[in-house]
Amino acid sequence: MSELAHAGFLPRQLRYILTTGAAALLSACATVGDIPPGTSVAEVQARHGAPSVECPQPDGSRLVVWSTQPMGHNAWATRIAPDGSTGAMEQVLTDDAFRRVEVGKWTAEQLRCHFGPPAEITTVGMPSVRQTVWSYRYKQSGVWYSLMHFYVADDGVIYRMHPGPDPLFEPLELPFMM
Repeated sequence: MSELAHAGFLPRQLRYILTTGAAALLSACATVGDIPPGTSVAEVQARHGAPSVECPQPDGSRLVVWSTQPMGHNAWATRIAPDGSTGAMEQVLTDDAFRRVEVGKWTAEQLRCHFGPPAEITTVGMPSVRQTVWSYRYKQSGVWYSLMHFYVADDGVIYRMHPGPDPLFEPLELPFMM
């Protein structure tokens, strides 16, 4: 086995190549975002499958999200009227959409209903101060591969949020360059 393979270089490089290749392939396909308002939800599902998340609302409508998480950087959300027609599709994994989150008021369930399932749910910190973090892959400022991290309290309320680089897209570190 070569020194590079033994150092873990090849598996990480292969992961990077496969991930970026799959992302490029998916971006070439028609997206849920291309659906015009008023299209029936049955037609959207026939073209793009079932939504990742569906949340009934008190007025009889439903919030739905089609997400490319955990590896993609897009999620399209809309409200479906009681008659089954869709509203305008919105790409919600954006800085503007994340700014709508009200820290101290929003819950993890609201995150799920507005942004879909997170790319990762992790637990960080020392045993005495464990914290649950929901992270969404997105392109910060439409350019940088990033994760938006939401810290979820034990009662489900979001108490902190911040963006950070997506380690999946960080430059490869070669063993001989350290």
